[in-house]
Amino acid sequence: MDTSTVIVVAAVVAAVLLAAALGVFVRLLRARRDLKRAGLPTGPRWVFWGALAYFLLPADLLVDPVYLDDIGVLLLALRSMRAYAERDEFSDTA
Repeated sequence: MDTSTVIVVAAVVAAVLLAAALGVFVRLLRARRDLKRAGLPTGPRWVFWGALAYFLLPADLLVDPVYLDDIGVLLLALRSMRAYAERDEFSDTA
């Protein structure tokens, strides 16, 4: 493999990971918006804003072309918000 092939493959992988991170980011924004519209709590505010800041700020655990850490943080925030909303929804009906 020559250098240009390696660069092209790395660029394609980075683009795919960025697209996945942006997809999860959009899901997080939509989930927060939908929870607020439904009148449900969105969980602790720091979960959402912390995930947003981690995604946008340049300081990462892994180098930025590798978006796996960003995807993990966004998925964790999405899961936390949904779990908090489900917990609150079930406690209201009990």
